Amino acid sequence: MSGVGARVADATGNWVDTRAPSWSRPYLRLARLDRPIGSWLLLIPCWWSAALAAGVLGDVSRLPVVIVLFFVGALAMRGAGCTWNDITDRDLDAKVERTRSRPIPAGQVSVAQAIAFLVVQALIGLVVLLQFNRVAVATGIASLVIVAIYPFMKRITWWPQIVLGLAFSWGALMGFAVMLGRIDAAALWLYTGSIAWVIGYDTIYAHQDAEDDALIGIKSTALLFGARTRPALVAFYGIAVVLIGVALAASGARWPAAIGLAAFAAHLVWQIARLDISNPALCLRIFKSNRDAGLLLFAGLLIDAVMRAG
Repeated sequence: MSGVGARVADATGNWVDTRAPSWSRPYLRLARLDRPIGSWLLLIPCWWSAALAAGVLGDVSRLPVVIVLFFVGALAMRGAGCTWNDITDRDLDAKVERTRSRPIPAGQVSVAQAIAFLVVQALIGLVVLLQFNRVAVATGIASLVIVAIYPFMKRITWWPQIVLGLAFSWGALMGFAVMLGRIDAAALWLYTGSIAWVIGYDTIYAHQDAEDDALIGIKSTALLFGARTRPALVAFYGIAVVLIGVALAASGARWPAAIGLAAFAAHLVWQIARLDISNPALCLRIFKSNRDAGLLLFAGLLIDAVMRAG
């Protein structure tokens, strides 16, 4: 193996590159700890769902522990998913300027080493999952099917973002399963709304690689929508806000949750207005800003849960 100090093209100026021991850097990059935005976006629907379910329950006593467990679990499973993605996409990654510096195509780790690291991360995720009830354990295990097939979708459909949405929004079901031991209609509305949100923000992300993707035959909604991306985002982000609003109404959420949803919606409007699909750096910044959008909604849901518990 060589070049363990070499940085991944779209992850410069992070703690992995500057402070982590050199031997650990390829593995931390496989887990995307040099680019934590994906972990945040996987985590946020979990937190939404847990807070909304705590409001339904009228009890927030377990919520702090659940929030921490979801944080650890999201880091582990995001890392495992990305490691799996890098294993399956290693030949494609070598053909794209932005991804050829990832650990496997760059020769920093072997496929066998990546598989071993994948197992370690999956076991950490399993330990977290086993802290929950049986419904939550079964729900969490069911998500692995979607995670396993996602890397192959970009080869066969223009809509891989739908499959990513199914995977990244799974936490919207997990929070209800953990807190209530069941999946209510509100959780399903929250899940579908989150899927629409993921399709929107990952379309923005995919515009960074649109030209390279077209050359090597990778499909995405960025290529499908092209110049029509802005109206497509209006549609998907609008659907997301409406469906999440239905989830709040179905769960009996109050005005703090509505304010959180309004702030979330305003942020999405800002993204659409600011977007320039010909500017990859701007696309990346807008994509990353979805962490803030999601946390605005979470803050409203958390305040609502505390109020309802009081």
